[in-house]
Amino acid sequence: MPERPDLSDKVRQLPHKPGVYLYKDRLNKIIYVGKARDLHKRVSQYFHPSRRQKADLKTRALVDSIWDLETHTVNSEPEAILLEGKLIKEYRPRYNISFRDDKRFLMVKINLNDPFPRFQLTRMKKDDGHRYFGPFAQSGALRNTLNLMKRRFQLRSCSPAVPTETDYKHCLYDIIKQCSAPCVARVTQDQYLDKVREACDFLEGRSSEMLGKIEEEMRKAAAELNFEKATELRNMLDDIKSTTRQERRRKFVRDIPSTVIPERDLESLRDALNLQTVPAVIECFDISNISTTHKVASMVQFRNGRPDRSNYRRYRIQTVEGQDDFACMAEVVGRRYTRVLREHGNMPDLIVVDGGKGQLSSALRELEALKQFEQPIIGLAKEREEIFRPRTPDPIVLPHETGAIRLLQRIRDEAHRLANGYHQLLLKKRTRESLLDDCPGVSHKKKMALLRHFKSMDRIRKATVEELTSVESIGPKLAESIVVFFARIKSDRGRNPDGPFIYTLKQSSRPVPPSK
Repeated sequence: MPERPDLSDKVRQLPHKPGVYLYKDRLNKIIYVGKARDLHKRVSQYFHPSRRQKADLKTRALVDSIWDLETHTVNSEPEAILLEGKLIKEYRPRYNISFRDDKRFLMVKINLNDPFPRFQLTRMKKDDGHRYFGPFAQSGALRNTLNLMKRRFQLRSCSPAVPTETDYKHCLYDIIKQCSAPCVARVTQDQYLDKVREACDFLEGRSSEMLGKIEEEMRKAAAELNFEKATELRNMLDDIKSTTRQERRRKFVRDIPSTVIPERDLESLRDALNLQTVPAVIECFDISNISTTHKVASMVQFRNGRPDRSNYRRYRIQTVEGQDDFACMAEVVGRRYTRVLREHGNMPDLIVVDGGKGQLSSALRELEALKQFEQPIIGLAKEREEIFRPRTPDPIVLPHETGAIRLLQRIRDEAHRLANGYHQLLLKKRTRESLLDDCPGVSHKKKMALLRHFKSMDRIRKATVEELTSVESIGPKLAESIVVFFARIKSDRGRNPDGPFIYTLKQSSRPVPPSK
C-alpha cells in the first residue's frame, strides 16, 4: 500500500478567505465537504497534533482517510454555506450528515400575473411562471427583511387572490399604516403593482436609498445615547445586507458545473441491475408512517433520469390499522398499478420501494396478484444503501460514487420529501380542525356538520351568526358562542397575525396535537 502523502505544505498555502474544502481518500473519492469562514484556519485545525488527540473517533477516522484536499474560495460565509449544501447533495460524502436529506434553502417567490401579487416563502423552485429570489442561506435574516420590506412598501399580507372589503373587516394593517389596502381601493391596481416592482428591485440588491436612511437613523440614535434602538437598527442593516446580496449568490451556485449526468447514471443503473434496457421511466414509493393518526404514501416518477412532477401521486392509507409499513406498501402499490393497468397499461421500466426485504416482498405480492410477474422491481434500504432484488437473498452494495446509486438516492429522497410534506399538511389541517374541539357546546357531530357545510375552518371562523344557524343542529345561542370563541382567538393571536392559524386554549382539557 502506498504511503499517505504529506499535505502540510498544501495546508500552509491555503488563503485566509471564506470557502469550501473537499477531502479525498486514496482512490480520489470525495469523503467530506466542509465550509469555512477562513479556509487556512479551519483546515489547519484538522492536522494540528494537539487538536487531533482531542478529536472524537469519527474525526480521527476522517483525518486518517485524507490523502488529498481541494478548496474553492467564495466571497462570504453565507455563499460558502450554499456551495457546501450543493456539493454535499451531489457527492454524498461518507462523513457528511447535514444536507444529505430533502432539506432545501428558502427562496422568495411572487406571481406577477396575479391582480395583487404577494411575496411568499418556498423551498422548491418550479417551472410555474412565478418569479423567484434566492436561495437564501440565512432564513432568520430573510424573514426579518421580508417583514421590513412589507412595511416599507405597504404590501398586503392577507391570503385572498383578490382582497375585498370582506377581508378588510378582519385586517388592521391599513389602520396602522402598514398596508396600502387595495381591498378598499386605497390604491389602484397599477399603483399597487408599482410598489411590488419596487420591492422586487429591493430584493435584487437595489436598496441603497433605504440602507442610507436606516444608517442615518442608527447614527442619530447612537448620538442620543439610545443604544437599544441603535443596536436594533444595526441588526436590521445586517439582515438587509445579507439578504439583498443573495441574487448574485444564486447565480454563483447555478454556474458551478453539475456532477449529475442523468443519461450516464441511467446506463450505470442498467448495468448494475442487469436490466435489458435503460430504465427510462422509474417510479418510487415511500411510506410516511410516523404515527397512527395519518398514514400516507408517495409515488414519484422520474423520466429519463429527471423528475416528472406531473406524474407524482400522494395517497392516504385506507385499509391498514396501526403502524405496519409492509401492509401500507402493499396497499399503495396495489392501488397504483390496478389503476394503471385499468386505464392505459403502461407499466414503468423499474419500480423502487423505500425499504428492505419486507417492503419489497409486500410490493412483489401485489404485482404478482396483478399478473405482473416480469416487472423489474427493487428495494432500497437506507442505512447502507443496499439494493434488494426479488428472490435473491444477498443485496447489491454499490460504491457511493457510482451514478447508479446516486440516481436511486435522488429518486428515494424525492419520494421521502413528498411523503413527509403530505403527512405534515394533513397534520396541520387536523390541528386547525381541532380548534372546534375546544369550543363550548360543539360536539364531534356538530363539528363535522360545520365542516361539511363550510368546507374549511377559515370559512367557519369568518361566518356570521345568521350563517352559522343555517347549519342543522346549530341554534342561535351556540352560533353566538362560536362567533365569540373565534373573536377571542383572533384577539389572542394579534401578536402574530402572519403565522399559521393554530391555537391552543390554555384551559382546554383536550390539547391540540403539535404541528411538525
